Amino acid sequence: METSGKRGVLMAELGHESRRYMASYALFNQAVADHVGLHPTDLQCLNLLSLEPEPVTTGHIAELTGLTTGSATRLVDRLERAGYVVRERDTADRRRVLVSTVPERMKEFGAVWEKLGGGWLAHFDAYDERELALLITHMKRTVEFTAGQIERLRSGDV
Repeated sequence: METSGKRGVLMAELGHESRRYMASYALFNQAVADHVGLHPTDLQCLNLLSLEPEPVTTGHIAELTGLTTGSATRLVDRLERAGYVVRERDTADRRRVLVSTVPERMKEFGAVWEKLGGGWLAHFDAYDERELALLITHMKRTVEFTAGQIERLRSGDV
């Protein structure tokens, strides 16, 4: 990989700005979590659950978050105490327990995001379709890369 010339300068700037970007998001996430009285991981779990079309198992929550099943169970316990989720027996398989969000609480949660993120999509108005596609690809690749890095950390391969 070339590290000199214009590419080297851009790669150095990318590294710098990536760190600033990730720190900014982590701090934003913490501030939102503080505002709604949740742990930052719990907040992001709710975010992920809002993207799921149906109730999920705690095991699936562990997969979504990269947490162990024990940690995911404790996370669900906290969300249940806070009134954001409920556990229900699966009607098709009574041995399984499904976690579903509480619509009224999710509506409150969504209202906070709406107030804070109202300008988020407008932020992308300056990009053409090709640039938007590039950003989407970048975000998807970042999610995949991050999942792999989480696995490396959890397995002690660092």
